[in-house]
Amino acid sequence: MLTDPAFIRKLESLYLLARKVLGGSLQADRKSTKKGAGITFADYAEYHYGDDFRSIDWRVYARFEHLVVKLFEIDEDATIYILLDGSHSMRGKFLFARQLAAALGYIGLHTLDQVCVYGLADKLQPILEKCRGRGNVMPFLKSLDDTQTFGADTNFTACAKEFQVRHRRRGIVIVLSDFLFPGGFDDGLKFLQWHRHDVFCIQVQDDTDLKCDWKGDIDLTCIETGRHQRLTVTPREARLYEAAVAAWNEELKKSCARRGIGLAGTSPDQPFENVIQDILRRGGLVA
Repeated sequence: MLTDPAFIRKLESLYLLARKVLGGSLQADRKSTKKGAGITFADYAEYHYGDDFRSIDWRVYARFEHLVVKLFEIDEDATIYILLDGSHSMRGKFLFARQLAAALGYIGLHTLDQVCVYGLADKLQPILEKCRGRGNVMPFLKSLDDTQTFGADTNFTACAKEFQVRHRRRGIVIVLSDFLFPGGFDDGLKFLQWHRHDVFCIQVQDDTDLKCDWKGDIDLTCIETGRHQRLTVTPREARLYEAAVAAWNEELKKSCARRGIGLAGTSPDQPFENVIQDILRRGGLVA
């Protein structure tokens, strides 16, 4: 249970580590490109009637007899969007993936960032609407706790497009998945990044994803689509499957590296807190 006191104590320890390692932020650079009444000087602009006279730079006026106002960078809170793969292929890994999502969202809420969570499969499914503050920790954890796998397939690109329609504000998008999408992952990652989100991927796979232990005549049923297929698996087919998965995962690494997207790979046999500690000590959600 994600609301158990023992689990929450682990989350609190991770938050304290985040404060120590990252200064309490999941991302170091929090400056907006917008200009306003912040504290860091950004630029000058010509004074117009109605501007705050307190922002006039009188030293510039004394030298050039021209009224200008000082502009400053605005510090903005981050918006953390967690896209959690909720397709049925994640069933054996779903608790682990939710534990990772819980840790990242807990840290975000405690650093007063906005947190929003969606499940992704054949469509986007809201899990937690955008919220902020420590008071939302328990509703956040309960929402994750109540979430079940769903859908008939996984369409990452369609989910990315639906997400962008719902949320046009830039943010940190964390994709938690095995990334074994029938339609591929490249278009979805490219779409999110084109809309100027900071994207970070956490790939969760177990031995059933990486290895083929089946031998002989087998009647298979797809866990997502329900389709049936009978086939014969020889040692050669098993090796080809394992090589194909390894090549798929290598392509994900190359795609993320090419786009400057952070990527962490893990499996459910690791303690979730070790995975988050490693991400934090590497500098947070950066490539």
